[in-house]
Amino acid sequence: MENLARVTPATALVLEALLSADSVWGLQIVKHVGKKPGTVYPILDRLEVAGWIQGEWGSTQDRKGPRRRYYRLLAEARPLAQDYVNTHRAKIRTSATRPSPATFEGKWQGA
Repeated sequence: MENLARVTPATALVLEALLSADSVWGLQIVKHVGKKPGTVYPILDRLEVAGWIQGEWGSTQDRKGPRRRYYRLLAEARPLAQDYVNTHRAKIRTSATRPSPATFEGKWQGA
């Protein structure tokens, strides 16, 4: 398993979705995360190449429609994934408590 070079907020959201289920298919992750497929699927590819997740195609005999690709977070990646998710949540809480630059606009403009 390789370390991730960078973990974006979107990556943390994908990891959170993977932590919440044993096996989840790609479009479920897209819906859970609220990002576009063009954002989520490259993240899944990077995680799979890095050895964090395992993906496998579902059987088309089980259902009608196109095959689904199911993703599973590997056991050895779970603790690191949880750390990334916790760090991401902490950053969100920290940025939510900081005043926005707009709060100081009037003060800086001599108001």
